Amino acid sequence: MTDLPEPVERELESHDAFDRRDDGYALTTTVFETTVAAEDAEGNRDGRFRVTVFLPTLDAAVADEVVATVVEDGWYETLERRLGDVFDVAHTSTHDDPVVERDADEVRVRLEYTAWDAAEGVEDAKALIEFVEGTFAQGIVPGYEYRGPAATLLENAQSRGQRAADDDGGMPL
Repeated sequence: MTDLPEPVERELESHDAFDRRDDGYALTTTVFETTVAAEDAEGNRDGRFRVTVFLPTLDAAVADEVVATVVEDGWYETLERRLGDVFDVAHTSTHDDPVVERDADEVRVRLEYTAWDAAEGVEDAKALIEFVEGTFAQGIVPGYEYRGPAATLLENAQSRGQRAADDDGGMPL
């Protein structure tokens, strides 16, 4: 386990959406692999956070079919552009630009920021990861059959939509 500033570790330990891992903490409310770590920050700030979200490429998320390079590249460029606004959902105003990298079948999104308050920093980590997940979900291209986390996102959305329709007297939304 990496060493974390004590206030950050305390907040992550007490938060019901994070579980301790060897390399930091993982958000349990997302379908993607995540890591939240932190180090001491300068001055009166509680921590310098490092959040990493691991996403499949579009081709890796599609079942039994190869996605054309032009579609894959367009999907990635759109994802990268949309993630440029990720910090709009965070309390912090002290952050680095998001880093989005593609390597083989994986996209890594790295977000680094400084939090004055550990509790706000942990809430920012959750909000940022959920923004990345939602942005990935928005980029799911119709017409393909999906597997893994992408299939789980689609199943969850369909399930929520059906529950909403059932709660509304059976009328589809």
